[in-house]
Amino acid sequence: MSMTGQLLIGQRAYRGENGEFRGLDAATGQTLEPAFGGAGLADLDRACSLAEAAFDDYRARPLEQRAAFLESIASHILALGDELVERCMQETGLSRGRIEGERGRTVGQLRLFAEVVRQGSFLNVRIDPAQPDRKPLPKVDLRLRNIAIGPVAVFGASNFPLAFSVAGGDTASALAAGCPVIVKAHSAHPGTSELVGRAIQQAVSLHGLPEGVFSLLFDTGRSIGQGLVGDSRIKAVGFTGSRTGGVALMNIAADREEPIPVYAEMSSINPVLLLPHALRERGAVMANEFVVSLTLGAGQFCTNPGLILAIDGPALRLFEEAAVEALEKAAAQTMLTTGIHGSYCQGTERLRAHAGVETLGQGLEGERYQARAALFATSAVAFLQGLALREEVFGPASLIVRCNNEAQFKQVISALEGQLTIALHISEADYPQVRGLLPTLENKAGRVLVNGFGTGVEVGHAMVHGGPFPATSDTRTTSVGSLAIKRFLRPVSYQDLPAALLPLELADANPLDVPRQINGGRVHD
Repeated sequence: MSMTGQLLIGQRAYRGENGEFRGLDAATGQTLEPAFGGAGLADLDRACSLAEAAFDDYRARPLEQRAAFLESIASHILALGDELVERCMQETGLSRGRIEGERGRTVGQLRLFAEVVRQGSFLNVRIDPAQPDRKPLPKVDLRLRNIAIGPVAVFGASNFPLAFSVAGGDTASALAAGCPVIVKAHSAHPGTSELVGRAIQQAVSLHGLPEGVFSLLFDTGRSIGQGLVGDSRIKAVGFTGSRTGGVALMNIAADREEPIPVYAEMSSINPVLLLPHALRERGAVMANEFVVSLTLGAGQFCTNPGLILAIDGPALRLFEEAAVEALEKAAAQTMLTTGIHGSYCQGTERLRAHAGVETLGQGLEGERYQARAALFATSAVAFLQGLALREEVFGPASLIVRCNNEAQFKQVISALEGQLTIALHISEADYPQVRGLLPTLENKAGRVLVNGFGTGVEVGHAMVHGGPFPATSDTRTTSVGSLAIKRFLRPVSYQDLPAALLPLELADANPLDVPRQINGGRVHD
């Protein structure tokens, strides 16, 4: 499949005329062909009009057709073969293994949501039958189901060019819910975005769906992204990126005449808590595992372990020595973009220049756009004195906070902002202390994990990839796993609707064979 640099609006493909840009080779900074034309406001209007026109038709399609459509997208992505993998490697600097793994995750997400759609529990069908003879007043017939919220705008992420981008988790869960999707592609991987976008476009055509179910826009500035969020036809937004970008979109959405939800995944430093007994028993092992997690993918994961908390003492110092020894052997890695590399260098220099911070060690030097891993340490007092040391440094850098005692350890935890993950490294002797910490940790993070690191995000039914602000904009939601579909649904209750007019999900005979709750009891007819 050839790349053309065209916008994909419904079933049309044509060149945007609002300026142009090219992708860059992440390792060299050299420009790549083709040039991509930016969308204008007329293109945005067309995409939104098509999405609005497609909405009621698409959400009413049989569940089996919607599920087959999601599976077809997965098949079309796989059919792109090495063309997709090689272009993605070139645009991101990520390894073949990483890209192939992410492609597998992307396809797996689509297939997971196909299963969710077929199973039907996402509809949350509830029926409270009428009781006309109830005294002193008759009871009305009430039936509830979830319906799609409306057209959704999705912003492709820089650090996951497949799994959090054009056909990533936001798009998959929105399409599963019955929502048309307009994707604003990330400028760091436009070729990858076009290839995947065309795969979705082909699947739309194959299944005879209304063309407005999917569109892909390229932006040469910020006008299209901002315009999407501000457009009255868009009913929700999925975003993965910086805190600054996420908050800006949240403000636009809140200022609309009809405010809409922005599901933004933003900033997280993902603290790792080293409990005393575990630290004494296996500190060196934990140190090596930590460095592997820290440097994975050049540290460009939203769950990168950017903070280590422990009580100071000989065991912590041995952990530090082992971590530095492993870190100094770590090769530098190409970062996703020159801008991300520049921000990483600024962030590590800021830590290095801080009066309360000690530089413990660095990884091997690399080429121009490669990140050199770094490990720093500070005291709990310095960490608590201001916000500067709590800011995320996106990349393979981490800060160890040395606490004087358990009380100070708890104080530092209490001062943390919301996180995607908090990891606990413990032994059985640490259980009493952990039991006392858990209520606080639950209030701070969307996922609490034990004796591991957050960089492995399993796509499943019990996964939460979210957390209190600023990790995400809505602490009640997740952007990974089957629960992500709930972001793009809303409940509708039907009172005394005649049987002939009931949606099939709510009919007494349950012709769709979906799980239902009747009078508060879960049943499956």
